Amino acid sequence: MKRSIILGTGSYLPKKRLTNFELSEHLDTSHEWIVERTGICARYIAAPDEFTSDMAVKASKNALEMAGVDPQDLDMIILATSTPDHTFPATATRIQAGLGNTKGFAFDQAAVCSGFIFALATADAYLKQGMATTALVIGAETMSRILDWKDRRTAVLFGDGAGAVVLGAESNTDKGIIGSFLRTDGCGYDDLYVTGGPSTTQTVGTIHMNGQEVFRHAIHKLEEAVEEILKKYSIKKEELDWLVPHQANKRIIDATAKKLGLPDEKVIHTGADQANTSAASIPLALDQAIRDGRIRKGDLILCEAFAGGFAWGSNLIRI
Repeated sequence: MKRSIILGTGSYLPKKRLTNFELSEHLDTSHEWIVERTGICARYIAAPDEFTSDMAVKASKNALEMAGVDPQDLDMIILATSTPDHTFPATATRIQAGLGNTKGFAFDQAAVCSGFIFALATADAYLKQGMATTALVIGAETMSRILDWKDRRTAVLFGDGAGAVVLGAESNTDKGIIGSFLRTDGCGYDDLYVTGGPSTTQTVGTIHMNGQEVFRHAIHKLEEAVEEILKKYSIKKEELDWLVPHQANKRIIDATAKKLGLPDEKVIHTGADQANTSAASIPLALDQAIRDGRIRKGDLILCEAFAGGFAWGSNLIRI
């Protein structure tokens, strides 16, 4: 049976770093207030002429370089994003052109903060079915473009960035994507959404969030995402080497780690410096931990995320 293995990872963050102290100069908040509730200290903001596709191309080139894969050898490209360059065509096709790939196919996938989890599972299915042999999966967001910078409930939470993973298909191996768990519940639609849309307001809109409800559901749903995937693949909690979570809120991450019995040093944290980069947060964290040597070959990692929709899920991967 074929397995989708990770050949390389890459990431990119914009140059502008915005701290809590800078935010508090024009927003009714403080560094202490933000850290206490979220664990966030700073975030990166894309330049005015820097788009989701620009960041995605840079992260992808880093991943392809690590993988030793020529962009022309990619069979498929999936971009997980909620902030595309345009309503259509798919921003993934712009990335494809930016990489100089002409033989593959590319499309966008939207599951907000769970986007990378869903996209990785999608690419895995394509590779296992033989519809592709090499895939590029990207999470990239310019969340700063859909924020109400006067709303301290949401403006302090998000940042911009991109992360990417190159996958290859390999037989007779115990490494790679072991499996995924995906769920959605549309009943949570109105608790976390963007107020605009082409068919409704014909505007882009800004993020609206019912924080208490989102937090309550996130704790419960992530517990399900963790327990169900371990049960399905007969993996004991003690066998996990790393938790690579979506970087939404440190309190949510800590609760998930506690449920797994994982000490904090086995959890990859990037939210303090990068905030919530939505679909980009997991590949950003994964790339950082692989490049600094924490995550090594043979390690068993669990990625998990919860998002608007509601959408949640997990990936179980042997590096």
